[in-house]
Amino acid sequence: MRYTLAAIALMLSLGACAREPAPASAPPAAAPTTTAPATAATDAPIAAGQESTEIDAETSRSDSALERIAALSPEGKLPAGRWVAGQHYRPLVPAQPTNVSPGKVEVVEVFWYGCPHCYSLEPFVTSWLKNQPAGIEFVRLPVIWGPVHRAHAQMFYTLQALGKLDALHQKAFEEIQRNGKPLAANGDDAETLRQQVAFAKANGISESDYTKAFQSFTVQTKLQQAADLTRRYQVEGVPLVVINGKYVSDVGMAGGPANLISLINDLAASEKRR
Repeated sequence: MRYTLAAIALMLSLGACAREPAPASAPPAAAPTTTAPATAATDAPIAAGQESTEIDAETSRSDSALERIAALSPEGKLPAGRWVAGQHYRPLVPAQPTNVSPGKVEVVEVFWYGCPHCYSLEPFVTSWLKNQPAGIEFVRLPVIWGPVHRAHAQMFYTLQALGKLDALHQKAFEEIQRNGKPLAANGDDAETLRQQVAFAKANGISESDYTKAFQSFTVQTKLQQAADLTRRYQVEGVPLVVINGKYVSDVGMAGGPANLISLINDLAASEKRR
């Protein structure tokens, strides 16, 4: 069944994949409004109808206080009446360094291949990238909470190392979300590699090439960096967007996937004026 944009928007408005422990034997339960199949057992299940981030002590402050924390200059403030700090986005405290060229604005999407909401957001991200505003550098960051998340992150960075990520990123999502193949085994590295090699071979990558990249120092380093960024960005749910290391938002906060894209553009534009 093909998703329509309206169906995707409705599903995304209802929840996100949250970091919430569960019994090891319990598989993640998909949100009731999605048609995506359940994925492999993991220690961070999908919570139906749960927002991706909770308002903490910082974000419970008044909107004006949040603007002061974000230190927005008058010309850098977002369009009046459209976006409200603490409601549609919040400052990341403390702000984090970026890894982009001078004059560029970094936009990071934190995701998980096992999350149906991340899968549903992908068409909007793909469409946005085709007309991406100048001056933005987009980065995908696989979340790392537990063994299954790490296994999927390792696949992401292995495909990247092989130069196959652009061709197979969507297919990896589909293999898990539509075909019901987990591409990860909770804590069983050998089984994880076996499943991922089968996927790689089906898409024209040899077992030796995939295994070599999977076990490479480059991929291991990327995994360490992703785990560190997961902590520093205070990721409690995905999909999550981090703009220039200063602001975070998600579909629920922004009010829908189309609004999230508009918010990214506006926050990025305000950063370019700084």
